[in-house]
Amino acid sequence: MALLIVGLGNPGKEYEKTRHNAGRLAVELLAKQEAFDDFVFNKKSNALMTKGAIEGCGVTLVLPETMMNASGKAVAAMVKTPSAAQKLLVVHDDLDLPLGMMKLVVGRGSGGHKGVESIMRAIKTKEFARLRIGISAVGKKNQAKKVSGEERVIKHVIGKFKPAEEAVLKKALKKSVEVMGLFITDSVEAATQVANTR
Repeated sequence: MALLIVGLGNPGKEYEKTRHNAGRLAVELLAKQEAFDDFVFNKKSNALMTKGAIEGCGVTLVLPETMMNASGKAVAAMVKTPSAAQKLLVVHDDLDLPLGMMKLVVGRGSGGHKGVESIMRAIKTKEFARLRIGISAVGKKNQAKKVSGEERVIKHVIGKFKPAEEAVLKKALKKSVEVMGLFITDSVEAATQVANTR
């Protein structure tokens, strides 16, 4: 089975450049840079998909067309066994990291991310790789500025990136493409080293 990279986000024009779609933006950029075919809707998994190879390694890129909280539906259609989960990388936004920072983790809890929770429930394991892309403002000591209260959190994650954040986002997305490339052609360890270094 080819490697599977899933970019989380909400489908539809209104959510296109929102913070919650950072994962989706990263996977779209990877497809563009590697000149993959256009994403095509796959009815069975309810997701946009494209397949290709990077340095001879087969990879399927997936953008679930469900709302974020139901992301697991798309992934469950393709990941049926624990060994298939080992070949999965989920790319998603993360409120606990400041914009411009990312972390690659394996086998961790969802950290309250509804899309990740949905996938863990659907494939019945948390043993898969996740690339967490920071979307919070930078606070003291370069830590993420906490957003509290459900309404404020929702407003923040489905808000669009501010013009002042665009350059930092662009750099982060570029780095995430490098990390995904290493995950595909090298190893989780190599990808983690680049992702987790500032």
